[in-house]
Amino acid sequence: MNYKIGMIVDGTITGLQPYGAFVSLSETVQGLIHVSEVQAGYTKNIHSLLEVGQKVSVQIIDIDEYTKKISLSLRTLENQTQQQSYRRKKYFTNKNKKIGFQTLEKELPLWRNEAMEKLLSK
Repeated sequence: MNYKIGMIVDGTITGLQPYGAFVSLSETVQGLIHVSEVQAGYTKNIHSLLEVGQKVSVQIIDIDEYTKKISLSLRTLENQTQQQSYRRKKYFTNKNKKIGFQTLEKELPLWRNEAMEKLLSK
């Protein structure tokens, strides 16, 4: 079979390593699913998602013509993408009061006077 980038093929996982999974596409052709291509987002442990002997449908994402290495992906075949989690901005004070630096402006003369008194009393 002549493999091309973008093809979706079936294979069997023949080996697992922390960096990815080896997939047998035929008796003579083998490819690698890099750990970053297993699923969308972060993959902490590839062994919890895949196992040796498991049948998978993968997409060919790259073929190195010189070394004949085939890069595969499960992530490109996922239907749903992982949504970004939005962090709510946290404010030190209540943003609705709009006080800004006003409190500093009021307190600064008092702080300055206290500091001068301490310096003069020494």
